Amino acid sequence: MNGNPHSTLALPARLPRLVLAPFPLAPMQPVLAHIVRRVSRARPELHARLGPHARKTFLIDPVNLPFALVLVPDPEAPEFRAVRRHAAPPWDVRIAGTVLTLLAVIDGRLDPDALFFGRGLVIEGDTEAAVCLRNAIDDLEGSLAEDVAAIFGPPGRAALAVLRRIPPAGLDEEEHEHARA
Repeated sequence: MNGNPHSTLALPARLPRLVLAPFPLAPMQPVLAHIVRRVSRARPELHARLGPHARKTFLIDPVNLPFALVLVPDPEAPEFRAVRRHAAPPWDVRIAGTVLTLLAVIDGRLDPDALFFGRGLVIEGDTEAAVCLRNAIDDLEGSLAEDVAAIFGPPGRAALAVLRRIPPAGLDEEEHEHARA
């Protein structure tokens, strides 16, 4: 992604970042904290699979949003919060891509290895921790994205269904249809 993943995004991919730029992050924090606590309780196998990486800091960077997400999947005190990129804490791993690409990865619809080698996903830092996180998500029964959508009931499930129909940036329609199958 030629050094700056933001510069390669077309206007439709950058639109969420532009629209949400003035949005304050404070209202998101309780929602994100609730999500991580619920997922942590419902999916304890994630922590076991992460092993020594469970207390590492993962910076999840949806490059077309005006913020990044900090995830510390500590089983005793899980943390998930939004931060402005310039205020991101030190991280062990940074995983960056468009929000739809990241969603498709956690939903199990796209192969993160292929995306990484195709430059649709950037992974920096402790790659062993990133691989452990990917394996932990891959090993789950069902979809982590569905788990999160279910927290919000029918509106959450409907929103996920809509997002699943939008092809991630860089995928043509045929690749998107194959990923949805």
